Amino acid sequence: MVARVWTVAFQGIECLDIDVQVQIAPGIVGFTVVGLPDKAVGESRERVRSALGAIGLALPAKRITVNLSPADVVKEGSHFDLPIAIGILVAMGVLDAEEMQGYTALGELALDGGVTAVAGVLPAAIGANGQGRGIICPAANGGEAAWAGEIDVLAPPSLLALINHFKGTQILARPEPRLAEDDAAIPDLRDIKGQETAKRALEVAAAGGHNLLMIGPPGSGKSMLAQRLPGLLPPLEPSEALEVSMVQSVAGSLQNGRITRRRPFRDPHHSASLPALVGGGIRARPGEVSLAHRGVLFLDELPEFQRPTLEALRQPMESGRAVVARANHHVAYPARFQLVAAMNPCRCGHLDDAAQACSRAPKCAQEYQAKISGPLFDRIDLHVDVPAVAASDLSLPPPAEGSAEVAQRVARARAVQTKRYEGYAIATNAEADGTLLEEVAGPDKDGRDLLNKATEKLKLSARGYHRVMRVARTLADLDGSFRVGRLHIAEALSYRRIAPGR
Repeated sequence: MVARVWTVAFQGIECLDIDVQVQIAPGIVGFTVVGLPDKAVGESRERVRSALGAIGLALPAKRITVNLSPADVVKEGSHFDLPIAIGILVAMGVLDAEEMQGYTALGELALDGGVTAVAGVLPAAIGANGQGRGIICPAANGGEAAWAGEIDVLAPPSLLALINHFKGTQILARPEPRLAEDDAAIPDLRDIKGQETAKRALEVAAAGGHNLLMIGPPGSGKSMLAQRLPGLLPPLEPSEALEVSMVQSVAGSLQNGRITRRRPFRDPHHSASLPALVGGGIRARPGEVSLAHRGVLFLDELPEFQRPTLEALRQPMESGRAVVARANHHVAYPARFQLVAAMNPCRCGHLDDAAQACSRAPKCAQEYQAKISGPLFDRIDLHVDVPAVAASDLSLPPPAEGSAEVAQRVARARAVQTKRYEGYAIATNAEADGTLLEEVAGPDKDGRDLLNKATEKLKLSARGYHRVMRVARTLADLDGSFRVGRLHIAEALSYRRIAPGR
């Protein structure tokens, strides 16, 4: 007899069904796992053996063979422990074979028989629901599995509890979907004194989902401004929250199985490697661009990042996906993020202050800013200078308008965009292409004339031309205007500049 149990292997946030086949046959005593297991899967033999022993069951003195089919797919992770153990229990006659075919199982086993948390339960539950099966997962992951819809979720704390449930001596209640309590305070925009131009650019970036670059000397408030952007953004829509949570689940960063509606804010250090930022590594894990999906990726000290790492951002910024290619397979993670970057104008940071600037200015500024390539620079919609804050500004009382007031205007502009792009599978102006912008509400005659003249004079690329249109459309939405006018085009053009170092 061959016992069979369903589990999954992960390819990005997609799940591939894996058929765990267990055979207990006469022969030399042994326990073999085949089907391209990695080291973690191979070590499951000892965890399964100890977990069964902890609940009073011993492996039979026979040859045990576990095949993970399809055999040409690499199996990675410790979540194969539970399905292998269930398969052995079915082969031993402890659990019913037909009943187990109605579930997808994943979980890691502790040596005392406990079932511990693993990554990827949410996409596995969604995949199981699509196949008409229930899911068996660790108790710590039950809350996230319950978000998969009307699906039978069993979340046992231990292997013994699972056996007792199917024997009828214990009932495992269906876990409830859980929301994270977003009680961590977000810094308020009211803390920023002065910097009115930068605040305006931050509002425009939040309203349209635009990429933003801030350039200014040390201590001018660039990082403070970026940290206040999440307080201006509307909460995630339910479908967006599910997308974000699936990435977090695969990455193992979904805390206690709780889903949040707060948009992600990721701020990796400039020493981050290319795989850490874009994704990759031995198991092709999601990088910072994917963990920032539907949220904000803040890159401080932008020129200090390695050049290849920055260049790797270009494709995800355009396509909204991060593709990690390997010799035998490739995986794709969603990466529709909003880039906010900050940098000094030169290495010393005091280019505009003759008393503090180094003796190599302005050549040092050209060399420093040229670390950012023209194509990457062209993908950033808003460029704003953040000058040093004057002492007179620091002595002023806090501004009357804070994050709450700005967030209301942002929410109104986002609502307009949601209605405008209904049926187009996009949510913000930053995602709209030029053709769509022309169709829904292009600029009026004066605005178009100004845009055409500016394109020739500033030598804007086709990408730059359309990005000006996107920003102008957002400015019109903030003003409550149906048409994009000359003033909107003019302000949008003020946020463009020629590539640095040229």
